[in-house]
Amino acid sequence: MGCGRVGAALTVQLAKGGHSVAIIDKREDAFDRLPPGFEAKQVVGLGFDRSVLHEAGIEDAWAFVAVSNGDNSNIVSARVAREHFHVPRVIARIYDPRRADIYERLNIPTVASVRWAAQQIQFLLFHGREELKETFAGGALLHLQLEIPDHLIGKPVASVEAPGAIEVVGVDRGGSGFIPIEGSTFQHEDVGHFVVARDSMDQLDILMTPVAE
Repeated sequence: MGCGRVGAALTVQLAKGGHSVAIIDKREDAFDRLPPGFEAKQVVGLGFDRSVLHEAGIEDAWAFVAVSNGDNSNIVSARVAREHFHVPRVIARIYDPRRADIYERLNIPTVASVRWAAQQIQFLLFHGREELKETFAGGALLHLQLEIPDHLIGKPVASVEAPGAIEVVGVDRGGSGFIPIEGSTFQHEDVGHFVVARDSMDQLDILMTPVAE
């Protein structure tokens, strides 16, 4: 819901990734932000109107993202998606960070407009809130907590790092932990604490994915 700059960018990114996307906005001319010929389903109306949500196909939706320019509209539509339609993953943007507690009590992850953009919303959609521990430096850096996949067991910690973009700052291991040094390797059931530059999320995904034989 919301075809502003973030909503339009997120719609295009998800569609390019092969996902089926519908976008809702109360103003038809808002869809002018989408590229010419772009074929995502466009629905004119209010994102908390159940008939509008039906038209957008919410019964089949895996996720709902509310990024309109109004906090109240976002929270109401997010609640309808979560509580009435039982959409598995719901995310809402807020302008007033003081309202974040309201969303948290409803178990709705939030992203603050001044610190987040479409790329971070995508991370929450596909990785989950439990993996994102915090953001800092005005949202330019993310602290992620990720389970180390089996194919990296025995591999150097440095194999998932990139200078100036991705760094493993700590490893949880068997109820204890350590700060990696040169030569440190991963073991079974390790959990890594990563600091990642905002624009390096795709690079991290590549480093964490097994190479095809």
